Amino acid sequence: MLPLAERLRPRTLADYIGQQHLIGPGCMLRNMIEQQHIPSMILWGPPGVGKTTLAEIIANSAKVPFYTLSAVTSGVKDVREVIDRAKQATLFNQGSRPILFIDEIHRFSKSQQDSLLGAVERGTFTLIGATTENPSFEVIRPLLSRCQVYVLKAFEKDDLQQLLNRAITTDVELKKLQIDVKETGALLRFSGGDARRLLGILELLQEAAVDGKLVITDALVEKQLEATPLAYDKLGDMHYDIISAFIKSIRGSDPQAALYYLARMIEGGEDPTFIARRVVISATEDIGLANPNALLIANAAFDAVAKIGWPEGRIPLAEAVVYLAMSPKSNSAYMGINTALEVVKQTGNLPVPMHIRNAPTNLMKELGYNDGYKYPHDYPGNYTSQQYLPDEIVNAQFYVPQTSSAFERNLAAKWMEFTKE
Repeated sequence: MLPLAERLRPRTLADYIGQQHLIGPGCMLRNMIEQQHIPSMILWGPPGVGKTTLAEIIANSAKVPFYTLSAVTSGVKDVREVIDRAKQATLFNQGSRPILFIDEIHRFSKSQQDSLLGAVERGTFTLIGATTENPSFEVIRPLLSRCQVYVLKAFEKDDLQQLLNRAITTDVELKKLQIDVKETGALLRFSGGDARRLLGILELLQEAAVDGKLVITDALVEKQLEATPLAYDKLGDMHYDIISAFIKSIRGSDPQAALYYLARMIEGGEDPTFIARRVVISATEDIGLANPNALLIANAAFDAVAKIGWPEGRIPLAEAVVYLAMSPKSNSAYMGINTALEVVKQTGNLPVPMHIRNAPTNLMKELGYNDGYKYPHDYPGNYTSQQYLPDEIVNAQFYVPQTSSAFERNLAAKWMEFTKE
């Protein structure tokens, strides 16, 4: 018997649930489908939001041949065979272009994607690619420029509720049961916006039916699932979205959000050393000289995680994250090195002033290396004025103290004391 998700797969736009921002009345994609002006496109969205179904509906609506390839199992040879078949189909259908649907197109190598270019340009077929990853990074630019990108969203609770009602009232197998839906909170939560997962859980709940009756409650769902990993792709977009939110929460001095995203990464199975590295980076990039102790705390957390691992490693990480989020912030060192790097790229290898060059040999001393150097420790306060920067950038300023930080105000005052005439 087919899985429930396949049995309920809609065949027309009228039956399609969700993605109303794309296929709702008056929306551009819906208009193109109804007018049968189908461009090559990339459907980008998380798992279980109807990418494959939408491609099939488009093909059914256009009444053209529909070819499918999976990037997991197909190679360049398979692509070429489909292109040959598409050419024949175009001739047979008097110019109507078939549709080639490629699932997980982000898994195609550059050479495999290159093999599609010519056929797309010539109109041999209309390409529809489906991907869970950001096509900006995973699809080669020449191919991406020839495709419209449509973003599909995770199912909202209302969408999932509508799908649940449809399954219970229309599926032949489920209609054999007397189903009473008492609670849907856990069912919708564990679905995570994934329609396929919702239907998979519903199939699993069938096993709990007693004498043809099934009462769906949060407790039953949790018992049947026991422990369900959260959606978190350590190599995908969510990985970057979560770590970005984590860093921005620390930078924004929000310990609640920072701990939440830390928990998301821990539950998602993120590498603890990756998290710890980002904490150390945040300590230097965002807290910096406003609180130099932040780097010590972050480094200590990194060492602790390396020594004790999970699950106890979450505790020193949490301590460091809260400390960083609550610390005063300064990016002066971060901005300073970035500015210096830009100047280096623009000016190249400027000569070091002679008086601060190293002079390990007599010849170098005779040439003037180190001549006139003033040893700061020989002067009051261990400071004396002399030129250190190359002549061409002698007045350049890279480090700009942030006076909102008490620590940096003291540094700036000390510097002004040293440099005043």
